[in-house]
Amino acid sequence: MIKRKIYSRLCDFYLHSNKALLITGARQTGKSFIARQFGKSEFKHFVEVNFIEWPSARHIFTNTTNPQEILIRLSAFTNKPMVKGETLIFLDEVQECPEAVTAIKFLVEEGSYRYILSGSLLGVEMKDLRSAPVGFMDIWEMYPLDLEEFFDAVGVSDSVMNHLQEAWSETKPVDAVVHEKLMTVFRLYLIVGGMPAVVQKYLDTNNLQLVMQEQQAILKLYEMDISKYDPNNKLYIREIFHLIPPELNAKNKRFILKNLNENLKFSRFENSFIWLKEAGVALPVYSVEEPAAPLVLSRARNLFKLFQNDVGLLAALYADGIQLRVLNNDPDLNFGAIYENFVAQELHAHGFDLYYFNSKRQGEVDFVVEKSGMALPIEVKSGKAYQRHRALSNIMSDSTYHIREAVVLSGANVSVEGHIKYLPIYMLMFLTKDVSSDLLYKVDLPTFG
Repeated sequence: MIKRKIYSRLCDFYLHSNKALLITGARQTGKSFIARQFGKSEFKHFVEVNFIEWPSARHIFTNTTNPQEILIRLSAFTNKPMVKGETLIFLDEVQECPEAVTAIKFLVEEGSYRYILSGSLLGVEMKDLRSAPVGFMDIWEMYPLDLEEFFDAVGVSDSVMNHLQEAWSETKPVDAVVHEKLMTVFRLYLIVGGMPAVVQKYLDTNNLQLVMQEQQAILKLYEMDISKYDPNNKLYIREIFHLIPPELNAKNKRFILKNLNENLKFSRFENSFIWLKEAGVALPVYSVEEPAAPLVLSRARNLFKLFQNDVGLLAALYADGIQLRVLNNDPDLNFGAIYENFVAQELHAHGFDLYYFNSKRQGEVDFVVEKSGMALPIEVKSGKAYQRHRALSNIMSDSTYHIREAVVLSGANVSVEGHIKYLPIYMLMFLTKDVSSDLLYKVDLPTFG
């Protein structure tokens, strides 16, 4: 069984909090599966209501927020025992029943049971859900398997992972044999990706043709959701979605609106881009005017790159035969777009906001994130000339940016040159956001009299 990091977070959450939890994310990222697995394993009693499979269940929450009335309706609807203090109630596909989200405040206050909700970002008005019910429900986003989860799924041993962690912590080379083997596993991830059903299909069959069929089925689901949930803009959204692979292969990888319609301004397409982002289907990486924290202050609203939410789905959108070429590390294949899509996906899964820097004078740096209150530039190199990075060298030598260090990700082993760390691209799995700590400040006011 595929292990997900979110499981231990769920255990900690329900141990230390009385609130409900809503898990959101793109379709097929494993939201329902993990909620079901957690509920059945960690609670004596588990009740599930799916608002798509059982549309009549929406009536449970119709015209009432009274918790006793809702619970009476719920117990009549389900044939599972509901024991106070021992039951987790799972409300799935809540985008089909927003009244259920509204009612959570009153159900949590009533206190008899624990609650977990799941909803796809496709069709969920997140701006409404994020504002309610404040103080009674947390919202987490779930992503495809990140690289560390994939390594675990395909059987990379704990001893190898410990060796990698040590190499990361001490900035020393990985064993050469281990490095080459892990680069092979990394390339496998580029074509399988992190969608749980796709990973499971690979584990069960090792058949990349069946893997691609599973990926194509997910892509068709996305197409169907585009048509279902935004019929007024579906043509624009679908066209943007299909332009992601060729735009990433373009020289500057930025979205160029004339490829959609040269007569329309960005404002006409803006809602379509936002829809794809909020649906979790696409990952925008915004341009910043300068690589200095806080990056959000210099973000450009209408200049960005757009990546696929899962690198395996990106590979499935390319021509047939790319899978074997990727696995064989074909020297004639341009890995640039695929490598960068992986980096965007991995950074996003680790909670980083995604930016890049580009100027005519200094050049372009692939990614810039905030780490320890500073800007951290990240270059992604798919070829052998990974130590050539004019733009990165330019911004590192510019004292106005106050950049302490930079990272270059490639297929090469660990090395350090000045303030630049050269890391194997798979080591990105260890780059995580800083754990927030309490900020305590006491005002010392003078006393009189």
